[in-house]
Amino acid sequence: RCVEVFYIYFRAGRVEEPYVSITKKRQMPKDGYSEEIEKEVGQAEGKLCTHRSAFSRASVIQAFLGSAPQLTLQLYICVLQQEITAARSIFMVLSLLSIVYGALRCNILAIKIKYDDYDVSVKPAAYLCIFMWRSFEIATRVTVLVLFSSVLQIWTLPVVLVNFFGFFFYPWILFWQSKSPFPENIEKALSRVGTTIVLCLLTFLYAGINMFCWSAVQVKLNDPDLINKSQNWYRLTVYYMLRFIENAFLLLMWYIYKTDIYLYVCAPLLVLQLLIGYCMAVLFMLVFYQFCHPCKKLFSSSISEGLLSCFKFLCFICKPPKTTILTDKAEVKSPENTDEARSSSKTIDSQKGNPHQSVSSNA
Repeated sequence: RCVEVFYIYFRAGRVEEPYVSITKKRQMPKDGYSEEIEKEVGQAEGKLCTHRSAFSRASVIQAFLGSAPQLTLQLYICVLQQEITAARSIFMVLSLLSIVYGALRCNILAIKIKYDDYDVSVKPAAYLCIFMWRSFEIATRVTVLVLFSSVLQIWTLPVVLVNFFGFFFYPWILFWQSKSPFPENIEKALSRVGTTIVLCLLTFLYAGINMFCWSAVQVKLNDPDLINKSQNWYRLTVYYMLRFIENAFLLLMWYIYKTDIYLYVCAPLLVLQLLIGYCMAVLFMLVFYQFCHPCKKLFSSSISEGLLSCFKFLCFICKPPKTTILTDKAEVKSPENTDEARSSSKTIDSQKGNPHQSVSSNA
């Protein structure tokens, strides 16, 4: 692909192309109106766009199926050996940058897939927010996994398998619940077995991404494009809440069972730094969706409104029903009522006893 890209690029414009294709894109709405723009795309430009999208997808695959396990393994070795060599630190930095770049490309791909009808232009502020968001999220996630696996090696595999298979089977569970027919339009040359293999590889990549960070591209097997194009704030909120709880639990286990290799490490400060780092990732994510998203004008609701509705829904679930509150109040008030009833019965008996005494005295 690289050789063909350079060949097409240096030959572009020298030979007149026999035909061109016309694409229609809509501008971002301004004052409630959006214009449609027609653009001529030649064969060379179309091939370059195809190669560019292929490079973007390859960078995502390489980042989460290559660099992410490599970074985790290298950091694990550094922790056990209690030293970081210059070569190993360079490779770890390059691996981290590769993962962050793959996550950034995943965000851009998700935006272009969801809003394919619009002419999307991503500003430098959006790139900066995505870079900071993904850097904090991936760095803290890898560090938490390494710390936990360094003290509880036996439980590392169950934690990894639960996370991986949970995200791997999640799109399939939604597909089976929808009772949709098996997708047949992925590739005409593929058989049913080949289509199943392609879908399994897609969900495999999806699970690998969600192991380390939030996948901006949500797989939907009952959709013709295999991508969920709706913006679901509830799923995003639930993911980050559960991931924060999981990271806090893994850090707690590390703090309880830490060995002598962490003798010169301030454990409470490290735990606090990692939790704050993950909160910083969430903060940059909120800033991106609220202010820097290139298609924020097309949102049906903003991220702040979506999170507010999510928190209201969670508070409604956690809030006990009124019947239990009334019964609890009744139980609390029942001893006082019995005491009052006893005192009132005593006064009545005393009042009833006074006439008897007067009658006996008169007798």
